[in-house]
Amino acid sequence: MPNVVRAALVQAAWTGDTGTMVAKHEEHAREAARRGARVIGFQEVFNAPYFCQVQEPEHYRWAEPVPDGPTVRRMRDLARETGMVLIVPVFEVEQSGFYYNTAAVIDADGSYLGKYRKHHIPQVKGFWEKYYFKPGNLGWPVFDTAVGKVGVYICYDRHFPEGWRQLGLNGAQLVYNPSATHRGLSAHLWRLEQPAAAVANEYFVAAINRVGQEEYGDNDFYGTSYFVDPRGQFVGEAASDKDEELLVRDLDFGLIEDVRRQWAFYRDRRPDAYEGLVRP
Repeated sequence: MPNVVRAALVQAAWTGDTGTMVAKHEEHAREAARRGARVIGFQEVFNAPYFCQVQEPEHYRWAEPVPDGPTVRRMRDLARETGMVLIVPVFEVEQSGFYYNTAAVIDADGSYLGKYRKHHIPQVKGFWEKYYFKPGNLGWPVFDTAVGKVGVYICYDRHFPEGWRQLGLNGAQLVYNPSATHRGLSAHLWRLEQPAAAVANEYFVAAINRVGQEEYGDNDFYGTSYFVDPRGQFVGEAASDKDEELLVRDLDFGLIEDVRRQWAFYRDRRPDAYEGLVRP
């Protein structure tokens, strides 16, 4: 397995319907593959609008099973076609009344490797997610993919360091963080938290944000998606804050071992002293 992995992400504007939104992401993925990318991630609930700006039962219609729903099946075909690993965030229905904010992980041969379910569910103005989603219950899996060990952390999760750390302890080399965040709430944190998590846990992070305004609220999704390395440095420029964009970047996974030897954060952890962190 090469040390340098060419990775991609997509920040996209909502098209108005699922069919064209999925088709657009397929074309972005094909373009990424033409540019040599071997892994690509999409934004939070990529095939739908960010409907959590309102609390309306009509929006349960966006939910589908994972992995047997139509979007993940279609993405498995896309992975086989392009030879890329895909991180596919969707609104999941497990059974009646059981809904999750989920990302499926699909290997480069189209095989379904598993899913991550968002743990931390916000309930504030413009982000009424508890109306729709149960908290994730599958832990912090790291998937052994064709490009290496890949994890997922979704949007609001990024404010909580515990999951970032667990992904590192589980062996992650690259963590995708698909999001939907707008200018007025926490834009000043966007360039702080993911680089800090990359440094603290010594792996690469792909931070993905939606872009533009949608019909269900006033949120102004500001894009600015990026890749960051284990030293907390941006890999190339961040994406536009206004326009849809495909980013393709080369990630040198050899840097992970270099940084872990130099900074030795995992060596100097003190789990024996952290018992208070998990007390209610």
